[in-house]
Amino acid sequence: MAKGFNKGPQMGGQAGMMQQLQRMQKQMEEAQAKLAVEIVTATAGGGAIKVVMTGDQKCQSVEINPELLKDMDAEMLQDLVLSAVNMALDQSRELQQKLMGPLAGGLPF
Repeated sequence: MAKGFNKGPQMGGQAGMMQQLQRMQKQMEEAQAKLAVEIVTATAGGGAIKVVMTGDQKCQSVEINPELLKDMDAEMLQDLVLSAVNMALDQSRELQQKLMGPLAGGLPF
């Protein structure tokens, strides 16, 4: 057989890598689906502001205790909401790293 025409072993390696990539893609899709239903909650102002967010960083709700509005000015309320949203985003990113991080370590390249 002429040199360079024996491609059998190389194709097996490529097929194996392709199967590994397909398995990883499925695992990534499963992890993304799980993130979409996982919930994180962050509070600010001693629990007066509550933000609920999914693991895929979609804000589900923002709750403000009505008692807080009696003694609060708009600027302070904005700061508390911003703080709670940023904390929820941080928690969501941590959850995402926990679920998706190990999958990135298994990439064959």
